Amino acid sequence: MDIPRIFTITESAHRIHNPFTPEKLATLGAALRLEPGTRILDLGSGSGEMLCTWARDYGVIGTGIDMSRLFTEQARQRAEELGVNDKVTFIHDDAAGYVAAEKVHVAACVGATWIGGGVSGTIALLRRSLHTGGIILIGEPYWRQLPPTEEVARGCLASGISDFLMLPELLASFGHLGCDVVEMVLADQDGWDRYEAAKWLTMRRWLDASPENALAEEVRARLTSEPERYSTYTREYLGWGVFALMPR
Repeated sequence: MDIPRIFTITESAHRIHNPFTPEKLATLGAALRLEPGTRILDLGSGSGEMLCTWARDYGVIGTGIDMSRLFTEQARQRAEELGVNDKVTFIHDDAAGYVAAEKVHVAACVGATWIGGGVSGTIALLRRSLHTGGIILIGEPYWRQLPPTEEVARGCLASGISDFLMLPELLASFGHLGCDVVEMVLADQDGWDRYEAAKWLTMRRWLDASPENALAEEVRARLTSEPERYSTYTREYLGWGVFALMPR
């Protein structure tokens, strides 16, 4: 069980696998008013930066679940590096359908709502692990400006315009799902640049080291096309944020 190899190549040097910077992660932790002993479940935890830094800075206790063997191992190494092994646990597993054995104060899926088949299903899944009065964290894209054509939407790596909502519509949709929006922290263009542009150097160095690899042609094609695609489409049209919700 693992994620497609192309992602572990392009994002192998990332600590955060979404458009958040370390500063944005810190802002989110402060906004949630986290206290020592707060128990967190993170589905799709990636390389563990959120749980590890919050354990260091706020004394939270967390469990992260992720399908990537590489990212899970990186998360464990990060916990050791920050001295929080006693506070966080990372499990290599499929997060789809995962329910915590003990209820948590914060249940998160930050940028991987495919785990629950979309936002609605992911919120329903996270609620199964949540204490009464707890907070759900959802990381999700939205349109900064509506693409004028379906072709432009596909340039943002969406299947079409209907994949995402404008920000006001996304916020309203949480209410329709029975949740109050109690906080949000939005990525900015610098965060998008750090997430996307950092892949390009990683790909180039991987190609230099692995020119005969079976995936070299695919990686070369991505490195050639991604700077123009990203700057033309994603950077202009797509936003991303983490939204804190409390069930009504």
